[in-house]
Amino acid sequence: MSRLADAIEAYRQRLKRRSAIWRAVRCRKQLVPVRDRTAAISSGMVLGFGAVRNEALRLPFFLDHHRRLGVGHFLFVDNASQDGTADYLAAQPDTSVWSTTASYKAARFGLDWVNWLLMRHGAGHWCLTLDADELLIYPDWQSRDLPALTRWLEARGADAMAATLLELYPKGPLSQARHAPGQDPVETLPFFDPIGYERTPIDRYGHVSIRGGVRLRVFFADNADHAPHLHKTPLIRWNRRYAYLSSTHIALPRRLNCGFERTDLPTGALLHTKFLPNILEKSREEQQRAEHFTHTERYEEYYDRIIADPDLWFEGSARYEGWQQLGRLGLIRQGDWV
Repeated sequence: MSRLADAIEAYRQRLKRRSAIWRAVRCRKQLVPVRDRTAAISSGMVLGFGAVRNEALRLPFFLDHHRRLGVGHFLFVDNASQDGTADYLAAQPDTSVWSTTASYKAARFGLDWVNWLLMRHGAGHWCLTLDADELLIYPDWQSRDLPALTRWLEARGADAMAATLLELYPKGPLSQARHAPGQDPVETLPFFDPIGYERTPIDRYGHVSIRGGVRLRVFFADNADHAPHLHKTPLIRWNRRYAYLSSTHIALPRRLNCGFERTDLPTGALLHTKFLPNILEKSREEQQRAEHFTHTERYEEYYDRIIADPDLWFEGSARYEGWQQLGRLGLIRQGDWV
């Protein structure tokens, strides 16, 4: 690109970032505090953020896992849950909760709400932004916690860490799996696709686009452009002038998205537990609500095929064994961290 083109694109991205920040400020009025414990947030604490709806099945293990990683306080927006999610979160001593009945889709799939909480409470902290069906792991995660990792990143001038969404699934029809609240989802969803991932550097936002995994193989093999993106930047040392633009796939300013390109830095994996057995019920609901995709008509068949209760396992599936296995497969990177 020419210098003029670079300057024009940089200006456009500043406008997009400011627009995202303004949307977040405006949408704050949609949030009603259920339990605000943010006065307990202390300097240097790693914070967790997310928007949830009907996630009572996943949240007990999700919270315990990320507590073990070193998250000191969680901040959630509950979007009109009907399964006790808001009450469960409000009862957790290290959690603050806001509720809203506003449209998830109109809030850019919850991103406006989360950007506001990040701006209001996350500035100056390392912030881990996740969906309830994502569990972060990274090299040596069992023995070196997030405070140790973030200190290491800061010492190397890095203010973000990238991660690949790794989709887990069972063997056999989805409805036949059994899962209890508090149970490790990896016990229920022990398999993943070890190969078949495409990585494409995208200059515009400075990120690496990753597609692949079971959803591309099973649901979008004939239209790969509609397959979900698997690249994310869930861990950022937040600044009030930052904003997520598209889930945690893209953040602004642009330099936050370079985590896959800096080979000295580690990358993580987000173990994606979407295919727990309640996925059939959730898919029926979301197909009717039409709140999860911009172009809902593209995903009618996708929901239909999930509701049909498929077996996602195939002869090339691998049983998940740990971060070392993912490192050997090139799905996460140690960099200079280990």
